[in-house]
Amino acid sequence: SGSDVEEKMRIDSAGAITKPLQPAFQARPSSKLTDISINTAVNLNFATEIFDRNADYNAGGSPSAFTAPVTGVYQFNLTAYIENLDTASSYFQIAIITSNRNYSLVIDPNFSSDLGYYHMTTSVLADMDASDTAYIQAYQSGGTAQTDIATASTFSGYLVA
Repeated sequence: SGSDVEEKMRIDSAGAITKPLQPAFQARPSSKLTDISINTAVNLNFATEIFDRNADYNAGGSPSAFTAPVTGVYQFNLTAYIENLDTASSYFQIAIITSNRNYSLVIDPNFSSDLGYYHMTTSVLADMDASDTAYIQAYQSGGTAQTDIATASTFSGYLVA
């Protein structure tokens, strides 16, 4: 019977192809992540899902993380909107952490004064095995625990191939 068949792919009259079960997500912090601890890796919870096709993103996890449903190549994107970046720190690092490897951005905040607003953005094409995870982590070396991650930050990803 056709009633228990789940649609896997749709091609509309214009030729656009959509895949309703294709893994894809976007998430943001539920509230500002304040006063990031120093000298330790801090998992950042992007706990508000904007969308989550195929239900592969666990917003309530610790940390909030994407779990690859199948082995493949995944595109991940991170935009971190940073507030109160401390110039007394040696460096500030933010990373997409996956089971296979880490993708890090590092800044030496050697500015004339603390930065009220700053952003760091990266995109990576990552190999993932089924059940591998991806999440966001920050590390501030030295300085004061005053750096914040604003709710305008986003973490997203999708299965490419």
